[in-house]
Amino acid sequence: MSDRYPATRATELRRKPERGSHQRAVVNRILDEGLVCHVGWVRAGRPVVIPTLYARVGETLYLHGSPASSTLRGVRGLEMCVTVTLVDGLVMARSAFNSSVNYRSVVVMGKASEVTDPEQKRVALEALVEHSLPGRLAHLRPMTDKEAKATMVLRLPIEEASAKVRSGPPDDDPADLDFPVWAGVLPLRTGYGPAEPDPLLAGSVEPPPHVTGYRRAP
Repeated sequence: MSDRYPATRATELRRKPERGSHQRAVVNRILDEGLVCHVGWVRAGRPVVIPTLYARVGETLYLHGSPASSTLRGVRGLEMCVTVTLVDGLVMARSAFNSSVNYRSVVVMGKASEVTDPEQKRVALEALVEHSLPGRLAHLRPMTDKEAKATMVLRLPIEEASAKVRSGPPDDDPADLDFPVWAGVLPLRTGYGPAEPDPLLAGSVEPPPHVTGYRRAP
């Protein structure tokens, strides 16, 4: 397997290609750190975009949905686009034109199919839990067949994908460098507060380390 995804017509980076990458390692790092993706497609001539949870397992994205959702159910077999974006900072330049955002993003293109095999679906659902809350699965009661049936999972092979990253200070015009205004980057970080216990907790149950030490992979 190549360490790069192919640069197809759908994923070729045209604007500021120097910020882009088709490296699998770059794409996977961003996918593994993100929590929510946006799924977009065109149905009956109408563009549709929805947010949902996802998980990456090897070269496959699993997308979470509800069997009652006619919106997500209708995406099966259609060309779709999945995007994940992480915002790392506000880039404050000396002009509005050159102000920007430091970010890492991924675009995955392809066709999704529904996971219907019970065992494969259970594996996918467990991956969705572990992606959001690593270490959580071992603490939960087993999933019931009824719960598995009440959740829809779509499988999207990661075959066409690209990443794009902006980092560093402002890219001001040389003529603006002496303009007397502060310029730089305001970093943005995801913070986690103390765990808030459910008022209906049975007995004295302390939060486990995967809760108290929760962090997304950097």
